[in-house]
Formats: sequence, C-alpha cells, structure tokens
Amino acid sequence: MDNLRCQCLRTLSCVVLGAVNVYASPLVLAQQADVPPNASTASPTDDADANSTRLDTITVTGNHLYRMLPSEQTKGYSVSGATVGTKTPAALRDIPQSISVVTSDAIEDQNFHSLDEVARKTPGLRILPNDAGRSSIYSRGYEFNEYDIDGLPAPMASIYGTLPDVGVYDRVEILRGPSGLFNSTSELGGIVNMVLKRPTDKFQGKVTGSYGSWNQRYLETDLSGPLNKSGSVRGRMVVSNHKTDGFAEHNDNTSNNFFGTLEADLDDATTARVSFLRNQRDISPNNGNPTRDGKLVNFPRNKFFGAKWNDFGSQQNDWVGELTHYFENGGVGRVAGRYSNRNADYNYAFGGGKGLDANDQLTVGGNAGSFSQHALSLDASYSQPFGTFGNVSEFVLGTDYKRYATETETGKSQSLYGKGPAGMVDADNFEDIGYVNILDSARKGTPGYKYHNGRETHEEYGLYGKLTFRPVEPLALIAGGRLSSYRVNSRIYNDTDIPGGSVNTHRKDDAKFTPYAGFVLDLGDHQSLYASYSQVFDPQTDTDKNGHMIEPRKGEQYEVGVKGSYLDDKLNARVSLYRMYDKNRATAVKDTSASYSAALGKTRNQGVEVEVIGSITSQWDVIAGYSYLDTKVESGDDENTFLLMPKSTYNLWTQYAFDSGWLNHFTVGGGINGMSSFHSAQGVHAPGYATVDTMFAYDFTSKLRGQLNVNNIFDRKYYERVGGPNTFNIYGAPRSAVASLSYSF
Repeated sequence: MDNLRCQCLRTLSCVVLGAVNVYASPLVLAQQADVPPNASTASPTDDADANSTRLDTITVTGNHLYRMLPSEQTKGYSVSGATVGTKTPAALRDIPQSISVVTSDAIEDQNFHSLDEVARKTPGLRILPNDAGRSSIYSRGYEFNEYDIDGLPAPMASIYGTLPDVGVYDRVEILRGPSGLFNSTSELGGIVNMVLKRPTDKFQGKVTGSYGSWNQRYLETDLSGPLNKSGSVRGRMVVSNHKTDGFAEHNDNTSNNFFGTLEADLDDATTARVSFLRNQRDISPNNGNPTRDGKLVNFPRNKFFGAKWNDFGSQQNDWVGELTHYFENGGVGRVAGRYSNRNADYNYAFGGGKGLDANDQLTVGGNAGSFSQHALSLDASYSQPFGTFGNVSEFVLGTDYKRYATETETGKSQSLYGKGPAGMVDADNFEDIGYVNILDSARKGTPGYKYHNGRETHEEYGLYGKLTFRPVEPLALIAGGRLSSYRVNSRIYNDTDIPGGSVNTHRKDDAKFTPYAGFVLDLGDHQSLYASYSQVFDPQTDTDKNGHMIEPRKGEQYEVGVKGSYLDDKLNARVSLYRMYDKNRATAVKDTSASYSAALGKTRNQGVEVEVIGSITSQWDVIAGYSYLDTKVESGDDENTFLLMPKSTYNLWTQYAFDSGWLNHFTVGGGINGMSSFHSAQGVHAPGYATVDTMFAYDFTSKLRGQLNVNNIFDRKYYERVGGPNTFNIYGAPRSAVASLSYSF
C-alpha cells in the first residue's frame, strides 16, 4: 500500500475504497463502506490474500470538523478546530490569523465565571477592569465591541453590563485582528465567539457550589439528556447564581443566569436547535479611586469612593435558533438567527473634579442612565469540500443581516452638590453622601448637569464568500470577499452639549467591498507558515461641519506567523507578527464658529505574540503566552486607550493531575499574570506588576471533586487600571481563596 495516497487534510476525512474519485460526507461514506464514521483510512481486511492485487484508491472528502465534539467531551485545553472567523469549523493551523480557544476544562480549573475573567488570563488580551460584567476587553489596542453566540453577533458594551457569564458555554473562541469577512463592521481588535453547551443523548447532571473570600458564593445546576426514547429530541438546562461582596466595601455584585436549549434530529442529516439565555445583574458600582495632584494614592484596597446608594441593574435575554443539514456530497448548510434585548438602569456616585485637595476633600461626580437595546442577526451559509488536482479544497458562501437599535437616556455631573467648599466632602466619609436622583436632576436642567436622550439604529446586509484552494498538497490559498450595504441613523432628542438641543443624522453605503486573503504552507507534519490580509470598517456617528455623518473608519491588518500542532494535535503553538492601520478616525475640529469632527485620525499598531495552549500529556495541561504591542498615533487626537496598553503582557497557567502514588487523585496547578508599566492620557502612571495564582483539587470519587483556587497568593498590591485625576484608578484584587465542590451524575 506504499504507493497509495489518501488525500486527507487536517480538516478532512477519507476512506480508501476503490478505483475512482468520489466525494461524499464522512457519515454517508462510513455507512456504505461498513466502517465507523469519520474513519480516516481503511486497509484490506486481515483475512485478505497477502498475494492479491493491490486495490486502487479513491478519495472521498468531507469536513469531519463539521461534526466536531464539544470540549467538555474531548477534555483538556485543546480543541481540533474553531469556528470564529471561519463560519464553518476549521483546524487552527488552517486559519491564517491568531486564534485562542479557552475550553471547558480551562474555565473550570481557573474558576472563571464571566468573560472578563476569562480574558484577564488569556494571552494577548488586556482588561480595563470595572465591576464583573462591566469591564472592557482589548486586543492589539482595540476594544471588542461585539460578541457572537454560535457565530451570531450582538453588541457588547462594558458600561451597560452586557459582557456574558461563561457557565452556559462549552468554550470561548477569540480571534485577534480584523474579522471583516463575516463581521465587517466590528472593531479592529477582533471578535469573540461563545459556543453554547449542547444537549447530550445520554442523561447527565452536575451540581457545583463554591464559597470564598469577600463572601463569594456560587451555585450552578447543569442537567442534560434525551427527551424521548430514541434520543432524537434532547434538552439541556443550566441555572446559576453568583454573589460577592467585592474586596472594596459596598461593591456588591450579583449575577443570575438561566439557559435552556432543545435540539431535535428531524432526519438522519438534519438537526434543529433553539436556545434561550437570560442574565440579570445587580451591582453597587465602583469607579475607582481619585488621585492627589495627578499621583496615585496608597489607599486601603477596600476603600470605596462611591455612595451606599450606588446601584446598577440590568437584564439581557437571547433567543438563538439554527437549522443544519448535512448533504450527501459532503457539504453542510446552516440557517441561524439570534435576537437579543438588553435593558439597564443605573444611578451612582464617584469622585469628581480634580481629585483630592490638600485637605483630603473632593467633589462628588455622578452618572445615571437608562438603556434599552434590541439586536437581531440572521445568517445562512453553505460550505462544500471538493477535489482539485488530487487535493481537497473548500468553499463557503452565505448571506447575513443584522440590525441594532439602541435607546439611551443619561445624566452626568462632575459636582453633584455644586461648586465651591459647600460641594466638597471628606474622603473618609464619601460613602455616606446623601442620595441624588442624577437622571431626574439632569432632565430638569439643574445647573452643572449634562443630559442626553437619543436613539441609534445600525442595519446591515451582507453577501460573503471564501475559497480555500489547494493547488498542491502542502499549500492552501485562501481568498474571500464581502459585499455590505449598511445604514446608520442617529436621532438625538435632547443633548445639553448640542446647539439647539437636538439633531437627526443618517448615512448609508451600498455594495461596500471588504476583501480577505491569506495562505497556509505546511512545513511538515507539525508546522505551518501563514500570512493574511484582512479589513474591517466601522461606521461613525460623529458629524462634519455640514452636520453630516463622517465616513466610516477603515481598518486593515497584515499578519504573518508560524503555527504548530503537536502530540496528536493536543498541543497548539503559534508565533505571530502583525501590523494594523486605523484610518478616518473621528477627530475634533474647533474653529471660531463651531465645533465638529473630521475623518483625520490615523493610527498604526504593530506587535508580536507567542502562545502555547494544550495538553503536553493526558495529565499535564498548559496555557502560556507573551505579547508585545507598539502603538503610534500618526494623526488626529491622542487616544487614551492606546496609552493604557502596556508594551508587554505575559500569562502562564499549568496544571498536572496525578494518577498514581501518594498524590493519586490530586491535581495541582499554578500560574503567573503580568504586564509592563502603563499610563493614561491624563498623566497618571502605574508600574508594571505580576501576580501568582494556584489551584489544588482532589477527586474523592469519579463523580465528586473538590477544588481550592488561591489568586494573587503573595498578595501583591498594584493598580490594574489608571484613568483621570478623579476616577478609574482601580486596584487589582488582593489575595483571595475560593473552595468549590462539584458532583456529577
């Protein structure tokens, strides 16, 4: 059989059968050949005559990753592929951009509950912390402004608490850099795809409870199984409650989650699924500490510069549905939709003015608002592997639609109690300040308050296509494009900063093309060289001197690197170099007659990333990475967020499960997270830092597991974020411990 070759790519399955090339799905082929589904090769049976004539081969293709298993079943820190940035699953080595996948095991081992906690310890990402669910997540200098659920996008805005909790998701997929082929109006930093847990065809359940520092409490129940005798209809439900008093006084945070999903096999090749998710948050917001003369102050970490009446409440609901059909020719078609509605109301105080004066007094700032958002996204796609020159190629075609409608009403003040000595309060008594209905005061036009009331609608239609072409076996050429038509409407009913108080603007562009190109060259069985070019554009609502919306921002990225898959694809590694350009950013222009914006801003970001994720052995898992970022504002306004990005960040987490000896059934883990110094545009500097975390677990039985996580074990005191003279100077969390117990059945 040494002259026989089966053209079986990393993402494709094939079976040796006969004398001609035939293309079929792995499942159909397996049934015809009487071999297991997804078998990669079949040799002559053991009882065949050893002297018989060799069989010729045929190549049968179908992407076995279309049916890839969830990470909770495959276990460990690695997965065979990802869907973020590709629409259909592809092996990590076959995607010419930087992608990280945080699996179910990695989430549990590090005791993550929210997306911002995941991002904090994922290589290459930067967190500007706030309350859990309200932090900002950055990649390569840009904030993520959307997150997908199973490839379907909706906005993600930190101030409104729309970052999701992760207990209902099987894994988190993170693409760095522009993803304009499928998310053309997203930010340059990338996209996050949250992959939902799936119902199982056998009954299973898990109950998890934990308690720890600052009165942290967590309780989760996860039930899944068949709903009829044949198992063709399956369901799953996850319910969780997470509460903490926070390390700062009065900074309470409660998050409740419900997830329910139903999945049905309509026939042997067609599956339908519907899911519902609800998240409710109740938070006492903490906007951080003031400075003194622009310098950080060594406050106790539990000091709370907020009022006891600070309040933030939100609710977000998501409905997700999809219909998937696997064709006999190896193709797969999918129609899916997501509808989200979010609401938030908040009213809270924080340090105002220029921070502390010589007598340790300061004014009181305030922020309040009401937020309502409806987001709809629809997608229909078809993917098909096909043979070319004895190799296997693949194409994806599709169309999508999204519409985001957001209504906001806000009130703000830098001095709730007026100017002068009467408006000052002592730092020691800040939390006892009297109640103020900030939004109501702003509505009434109270002096010193700013008011805004408006509605913004974004609507986009798109057609997209991508071809992965293999002219020779080691080389994949990837090209794609997207045609988008979008419309943005902004109506401001009342705004104290706008002459006349109201304005109505809109902009639309038709047939806007977004290209994508790349290649992947296999350097052997384990490494690949890759390069890619990608774009995005981002509509802006700022107006020019004629009152018209300025043109969209345009982002583009050039990336090259090397990816590797080792130890039967259980360990993935990459080294990436990139350069990004951001053009047409809105820049404030002031003249003697008016203030307006122009598309003059231009920035250049570039950097290097190194990452290793996966399992070294069946017992030893690791996540490690280093990121270097260099930013440059070439024209336009100086961007505060770029200054807040450290030059260097590094992350390490590793854990080992013992299976023999006196440590049998023990798992021990540990990690380090750190970054170099950074500063804000207001001149507040923070030194670099590193913290060390540990984890100990013990399997009492195959079903009962206990775990202890200790974060910042050396109790390092540091500022994780800095901002202005009065606020957003936020300490990193002190040492904490959380004990967990989980029972599976």
